[in-house]
Amino acid sequence: MQLLKQSLRTLVVFTSVKTIAMYEYRKLTPKQRAEIVEKRLAKGYPPHSPPHPIRDQFFYLLTAACYEHNLYLKAEERRQQLLNLLFEQFSSRAIELRGWAILPNHYHLLVYLGDARSEDFSPHHQKPRYGADSSLHYEQEQGYQRVGKVLRQVHGATSRQWNLADQAVGRKVWYHYSDRAIRSERHYYTTLNYLHYNSVKHSWSESPYDWMCSSVDWYLKQRGPNWLRDTWMKYPVRDYGEEWDDFLRV
Repeated sequence: MQLLKQSLRTLVVFTSVKTIAMYEYRKLTPKQRAEIVEKRLAKGYPPHSPPHPIRDQFFYLLTAACYEHNLYLKAEERRQQLLNLLFEQFSSRAIELRGWAILPNHYHLLVYLGDARSEDFSPHHQKPRYGADSSLHYEQEQGYQRVGKVLRQVHGATSRQWNLADQAVGRKVWYHYSDRAIRSERHYYTTLNYLHYNSVKHSWSESPYDWMCSSVDWYLKQRGPNWLRDTWMKYPVRDYGEEWDDFLRV
C-alpha cells in the first residue's frame, strides 16, 4: 500500500499539466468563428457542443464540467449528492459505472453499456464482432442514447436545486459533456488509473486515497492493494489527459 501511494505521488513530477486559457473560442474573430463552425458542420458535428461520433462501443470515458470551470462542486456534500444521483440514474437504465472521479469543477466517469450482470472488468468481455449483427448495433446505439438522457436529467436536477440553494436562479451550472470510446484493454485500465489519480493531478489532494469521491476506495476494498498496485504499474498514466483535462482551479 505504501509503495503504491509513493508511486502515485512521484507521478506529479513527471506529469506536465499544460495550462490553457478557457474558452479560446471567445478570442476569435467573427470570420475565424464562422470557419470553425463551417468545418464542424461539414463533418456532421453540432456547431458548438462536443461531437459524439462513435456510438457503437461498450465502454466510454465521460467528462462533464461546470460552466466556465466554476467550483459549484466544492462542497463535498454536493459531490456526493451528484455521485449518488448518477449511480441511481445509470443503474435504472442498465448502465454500469466502472470508475468515477468527482472534483469541484468537473467529473469523469468510466461507463459500461453491455451486460450489467457481468463481473469481468475486461473491455473485451464477450464482445461480438461489430457489424455481424444489426441488432447488436441497435442495442449499443440505444445504450449510448441512454447516457445522454441520464446526464441531461442529472444536470437539470442539480442545476435547479443548487441554484435555488445559492439564490442564483437562471445561473448556468453545467457545460456540455464529452465522451471518449475505450479502444483497448490498455486504454481501459489506463483510464481507470487516470480517474483515481485525477484529484492529485488537479492539486485537490496529495494522494488518491485522500479524495472521497472517487472509485479508488471501492477498488481497494473489492480488489485489494496488490491489484491496484499491479494495475498502476502495468498501465501508467504518463501524459494521459493533456490538453483535454485542463480544468483550472478558479
